[in-house]
Amino acid sequence: MEETVEITDFSKDMFEKPKSFEKEEVIKLPEEFISLANKTLPRTTAFPLSYLRGRGVSKRDVQYWKIGYCSSGEYSQRIIIPSFNNDGYVNYFAARAFDRAWPRYKNPPVQRNNMIFNELYIQWKEPINLVEGAFDAIKAGPNSIPILGSTLRENSKLFQKIIKHNTPVYIALDKDAEKKSNRIVKSLMQHDIEVYKVPIDDQDVGDMSRQEFLERRGDAVGTDQDNFVLRQAWTF
Repeated sequence: MEETVEITDFSKDMFEKPKSFEKEEVIKLPEEFISLANKTLPRTTAFPLSYLRGRGVSKRDVQYWKIGYCSSGEYSQRIIIPSFNNDGYVNYFAARAFDRAWPRYKNPPVQRNNMIFNELYIQWKEPINLVEGAFDAIKAGPNSIPILGSTLRENSKLFQKIIKHNTPVYIALDKDAEKKSNRIVKSLMQHDIEVYKVPIDDQDVGDMSRQEFLERRGDAVGTDQDNFVLRQAWTF
């Protein structure tokens, strides 16, 4: 008797753009995408699962972030972390090599200024964490948005959404992005946004445990005009 394979609801078809949807750019996940949130997994999942465990990513994280991988194709040997727009369609995905492939990250051809990573899950009336990358966002927990770098332009969709909802912001960029972090703080303060700087020191957010990030966030200092000027004097 031929062995049957259980099929769950994480198929690629559910992520595709319907013909009538024209509000913003959406994309397809790679044809080779395999969801690690499925109950039944092929043998090729051993290496990506080992990589995720090594980075402190739990099964719950895999399910929440709908993490998958590719074992062949353009994004071969890469972890895939999808991003969903406010209507539930894929607008981006982070593709990170789990072996020695180079470059470590390979981005899809999407204008990032016009998208918000996993906007579907964001509660704009609650404080958000702004971090650099997708793995940083996983460690920072719910209501975390990776800005996919260390720059946030005022004309970006994310910046404008923060202003629209007057959303409090916790900024947790890597230590080597301190100057760019201060520019973001300054821009948000000019719009009367409540901003907190999370003390990062020399450890990247993606290398922390969830508990460690929460503790550091608890030590975050609110920024006003006076202490911002003082912080800039220390940085430059």
